[in-house]
Amino acid sequence: MARVITDVSTAAAALRRGELVAFATETVYGLGGVALWPETVARIFEVKGRPTFDPLIVHVPDLSSAQQLVTKLPPLATQLARRFWPGPLTMVLEKAAQIPDLVTSGLPSVAIRIPSHPLALQLLREVGLPVAAPSANLFGRVSPTTAAHVQDQLGDRIEWILDGGPCAVGVESTVLNIPATGRPTLLRP
Repeated sequence: MARVITDVSTAAAALRRGELVAFATETVYGLGGVALWPETVARIFEVKGRPTFDPLIVHVPDLSSAQQLVTKLPPLATQLARRFWPGPLTMVLEKAAQIPDLVTSGLPSVAIRIPSHPLALQLLREVGLPVAAPSANLFGRVSPTTAAHVQDQLGDRIEWILDGGPCAVGVESTVLNIPATGRPTLLRP
């Protein structure tokens, strides 16, 4: 069974070792692993039973971290980031070469967000690396909003659950595709 913890340093160290950590965001609990390491990303897909054609969202602690993962931050993305980050907005932008194709399912863009949950932000700052983190549930099941929900679905498949209490929003983030040129597209309300 996964160990339920509240210590961010323990969770950050586990992520840096390549382990998976479920953690609270303001929306739902995410199943996190370092996004730059294909072996760790592959384990996220395996644990969830998620098809690899379904891209993952990468979580970062601040705008400068997000900028390092994309080739360009269009003016609209900068405006939206200043208004809605941290928060439940995911922006899909043209990815930088360092993002493994597995994270993006081979697409040329990457989904990025900065969660507003204080514990998630603290974890991301302490890890110091981008964290891929889809919802911490089995693929096709309801997304978890408490550590107990994660334990029920994934407790025998992962090492750690960072308990940040119940999620405030309870539904996944809005996803907006922002191309370098052209109009943005709402992918998930």
